[in-house]
Amino acid sequence: MLNINNNTANVKREILVRIAQLQLEGKLEEDVHFIPREMVPRDKPPLRCCIFHDREIIRMRTIARMGISVENIDEERTLASFAKEALSRETPTWPMLTVLHEACNACVKAHYMVTNACQGCDARPCKINCPKQAITIDRHAHINEDLCINCGKCLENCPYHAIIKIPVPCEEACPVGAISKDESGHERIDYHKCIFCGNCMRECPFGAMMSKSQLVDVIKHIMDSGKKVVALYAPAIASQFDAVPGQLESAFLKAGFDRTWEVAIGADICADNEAKEFEERMARGDKMMTTSCCPAYVRAVKKHVPALAECISETRSPMHYTAEIAKKADPGCVTVFIGPCLAKRREGFDDDMVDYVLSTADIEALFIAKEIDVSKMEMAPGSIIPTASGRNFAKSGGVLDAVALRLTDKSILRPAKINGLTKSGMKMLNAYGLINSGKIPLKPDTPNLIEVMACEGGCIGGPSIRKNVKQAETQLDKYVSAGAQNKANS
Repeated sequence: MLNINNNTANVKREILVRIAQLQLEGKLEEDVHFIPREMVPRDKPPLRCCIFHDREIIRMRTIARMGISVENIDEERTLASFAKEALSRETPTWPMLTVLHEACNACVKAHYMVTNACQGCDARPCKINCPKQAITIDRHAHINEDLCINCGKCLENCPYHAIIKIPVPCEEACPVGAISKDESGHERIDYHKCIFCGNCMRECPFGAMMSKSQLVDVIKHIMDSGKKVVALYAPAIASQFDAVPGQLESAFLKAGFDRTWEVAIGADICADNEAKEFEERMARGDKMMTTSCCPAYVRAVKKHVPALAECISETRSPMHYTAEIAKKADPGCVTVFIGPCLAKRREGFDDDMVDYVLSTADIEALFIAKEIDVSKMEMAPGSIIPTASGRNFAKSGGVLDAVALRLTDKSILRPAKINGLTKSGMKMLNAYGLINSGKIPLKPDTPNLIEVMACEGGCIGGPSIRKNVKQAETQLDKYVSAGAQNKANS
């Protein structure tokens, strides 16, 4: 997994901050064209062939960060015209991802390569175990690319670790084969297959896969006093900032939101409903039920494992339930979900209760632009305090624990979890689908309640996190503990 501390992430963040600052000053359309030249001055060593190529990449990234797809755009248009388009649109545009052709490195096809660490040993386990006889030895091993099927047996058997795999990071990260090369060798996304897990966006070291931000849209509503703008923040956001309950609420209010709702409130509703639904399903003889709060997982099943579709809980997501509460409390308000998840942005397109979805990177940029330090904010707790189990939805195993806690008969529970929809995670899903369809026999120990999170570690491991999963889990634990103590003292 690509370290979240990298230059591409820093560049994306800086562009978002600059856009937010200009928009808040009322100068986005007027001064957006300065961003490429300011970020790539003449005295800065170029990353690519020249500063002009670097500036063009920044220009394209700026367009994407304003929420506009960059495929097949008119290259003669100015950044100011794109800013005007972003400021005038009424709703976000499909799809949520865009591929920067100029940034894509057109990586060579994934393959195995023999390094100079090869000793040409007598044992020759690479050659002996190759199923296609693609390896010959002449002082050291050579792989015939025409015969190789990329099975990896040579890598597994080399005692010197002299054979390495050269991957295509975005293709390697995609669990459903939605990314492939076009006729020019650059990557493209098949949106009929894509589950919007965001793995490609996170893993591409050239930053060619980009999400189209909705930050411009949200700031526009914040600056327009016509409607209340309400922040719905996921528990996973609490894991990304050094804060205790109440500080995030203060930060959102200072950033310009009129009201805040913690989505852990919706998680409590979700857990209540799923516990009841699970007991009803088991009473009627269903083989299993899976959780439903992860939209990337739900899409993965519907697109790729239809045999498991009937097992998905009919309970709506915490985001939906919280948005319902917000719309009821403030009819006509603009609801903005905030979390580290790309798939939630896809879910938001289909949910009339959710108007916009911001990522961790988006809200961090707004905080920086507004000079807000979350850790120094005063505590302003919400009117409804969620449970610890609701806040723990954000990490792997948290949904299972919350549902189990609410069961009237815990003896019926046989829990299991899939922590990350990697390619191996998809194989597990397919196995459960075969069990449900009767193609694999049901055993007494077969799990009957399965939590599935597309991101390893849960939502705290989402594609737009600013802390690694271990740090995020530690911070979430502190946040949950502080919240429980506050509730006990109130």
